[in-house]
Amino acid sequence: MVFFLAVMAGYLIGSLPVGYVIAKAKGFDIREHGSGNIGTTNVWRNLGPVPGIITLIGDILKGVLALLLGTYVGGQNLGLVCGLAAIAGHSWPLFLRFKGGKIIATSLGVLIGFSYETALLAAAVWLITVAISKYVSLGSIIAAISVPIWMLVLKLDLPYLIFGTSVAVFAIFKHRSNIKRILAGTEFKVGQSKKL
Repeated sequence: MVFFLAVMAGYLIGSLPVGYVIAKAKGFDIREHGSGNIGTTNVWRNLGPVPGIITLIGDILKGVLALLLGTYVGGQNLGLVCGLAAIAGHSWPLFLRFKGGKIIATSLGVLIGFSYETALLAAAVWLITVAISKYVSLGSIIAAISVPIWMLVLKLDLPYLIFGTSVAVFAIFKHRSNIKRILAGTEFKVGQSKKL
């Protein structure tokens, strides 16, 4: 029962819609602008870098807190499960009728909590991909795919590898529309005007 409550708490932590709350504080429903996403990229594009960075930090902290909670209650494996629950909560938040973000920042938070090396390597992949392609979404997808690969390189235990693979699959699933736009040449690029 305690384990179940910990997982539910992880989900509720993940459900806290940081970007939505920050935008609402400015009288702005972020879901009605840009991509409609409540995550860092859309908040940054529509409200500027400060709200975007606050959103990023908040979403990362959700992953860290969920992992720490689960680990405290039941050890490594429960921590990872609570981390996944937070990622699910961010993607399908209870407080926004299950329409949320695309998991990258919250997943990064969980990674930071148990393997900062993996998090740094994945972040480097993201930076390089975005610098070359100018697509934030493509950077997120490639970085997520790199996570289980880095875990293999770093020889992390199987539970972590399962977590990393789950994140990679989940990220691809959540970015389906972005992939279609990239292939069609209509995906938003860094530095591109919002008025197309």
